[in-house]
Amino acid sequence: MIAMSPDDWVLWQWGGFALNATIVFTWLVMAVLVGVSWLVTRRLSSGPELSRWQNALEVLVMGMRDQIAQVARYDPGAYLPFVGTLFLFIAFSNLLAVVPGFRAPTGSLSTTTALALCVFIAVPVFGIVRQGPMQYLRHYVRPTPLMLPFNLIGEISRTVALAVRLYGNIMSGTVLAGILLSLTPFFFPVVMQLLGLLTGMIQAYIFAVLAMVYIASAASVVPGAARGGADVAGDRDDRDDPGDPDRDTNTVLDEEDTKWKASR
Repeated sequence: MIAMSPDDWVLWQWGGFALNATIVFTWLVMAVLVGVSWLVTRRLSSGPELSRWQNALEVLVMGMRDQIAQVARYDPGAYLPFVGTLFLFIAFSNLLAVVPGFRAPTGSLSTTTALALCVFIAVPVFGIVRQGPMQYLRHYVRPTPLMLPFNLIGEISRTVALAVRLYGNIMSGTVLAGILLSLTPFFFPVVMQLLGLLTGMIQAYIFAVLAMVYIASAASVVPGAARGGADVAGDRDDRDDPGDPDRDTNTVLDEEDTKWKASR
């Protein structure tokens, strides 16, 4: 029987410790990313003549920066390392599936859950860094404190959705390939493998974009934005008050966004 999930493929076991394919291939993908990054960046040049690898690297990085900027609407520099790493890890994991014997770690629910948990932790971290702890946490009780449990459930449910969506799409390709392999062992599995590569790249893009959407939403919380008309009008009066504790934060964020947009 074919092990559909890399979790079921145990390569080595000693006592209660089992080294499965998910762990091995996850570390293999990370090693490939580190190795390729070192090879490409060891001879970077700022001159007119650039190597093909540096050109490809700059196209990739600028493409990710532009995508993040379109979602966040402000300087993407702070989010590029995290979101870019998520995209590259998932994309390389799915691309390496064409190598015989390699099983994409994203076909394991444990891997996709770990990636989703990274996003779950990163969302409040980026939000607090940009907005401050009190201003960020305030959005959980808006427009009324009765929304607190629903907002918390929403945070958990979208994390579960991230993990299950990626796992389900990658795993479905593996299941279909296994079924077709048993029926027609030559032509259809090759076609499904190619479709699986396309699906894998799309899923890497979707996961990274959703992660950035959640982070941008947390980092863009503005006092009064989610309230009713009366509260918004009150907030306008408060912003005119020099003693308003939110005034300085809003002013600084607006100035940062204006400077970044002008630099573009």
